Amino acid sequence: MTNTKQILNQLHDLADPAYLPKMQRFGISTDQALGIRMPVLRQLATPYYKQHELALDLWDSGIHEARILATLVDDYQQVTKEQLENWVADIHSWDVCDQACGNLFWRTPFAYQKATEWCQRSEEFVKRAGFVLMTALVIHDKKMPEDQITAFFPYLEMEAYDNRNFVKKAINWMLRQTGKRSSSLNQKAIELAQKIAQQEYPSARWIAKDALRELQSGKVQERLK
Repeated sequence: MTNTKQILNQLHDLADPAYLPKMQRFGISTDQALGIRMPVLRQLATPYYKQHELALDLWDSGIHEARILATLVDDYQQVTKEQLENWVADIHSWDVCDQACGNLFWRTPFAYQKATEWCQRSEEFVKRAGFVLMTALVIHDKKMPEDQITAFFPYLEMEAYDNRNFVKKAINWMLRQTGKRSSSLNQKAIELAQKIAQQEYPSARWIAKDALRELQSGKVQERLK
């Protein structure tokens, strides 16, 4: 607990209330936020990597930046399914969601299962976490088989009706990142986007149009060659 108190004191010392309005402009919830930039948090985390109990204490503090810090210092080998469920239920801001998935959740052995479970849930940030977790796997798990990635496709198509901002943007992100992984996945992602574009929902048409713009661009096609 000594480290926890020390770090929480450091966070309060680093607080920059003038940064909070900028966070709000990016759609970040500033409830319980101190106003600390990510590079500062990453630097602060460095001496504390793989300290599971510390991560649990930081998360339980409820402070926005402390929770992001928790995702940076936790030991993924000690993370349980119960912890994942507890933490995802606490998330009320897209940046905490994305940091949790990108720093920690994807590394756990439960990542694939939770991605497919959460993306079908009704809570906005739980659902977003499902799709962001898929995206994190596509980006970071270089050994992930292509058929395991395409197994996510039915969920993208099924949930494209959801017009909530943080959900549709997560689906779009997953589609774009998949299509930038390889030439083969690029073609499959384009075909999926074209299929989603046929849906009657405005969110689905936006997801597809925006994804196709990037995936069919000369820049992406040239890089994939």
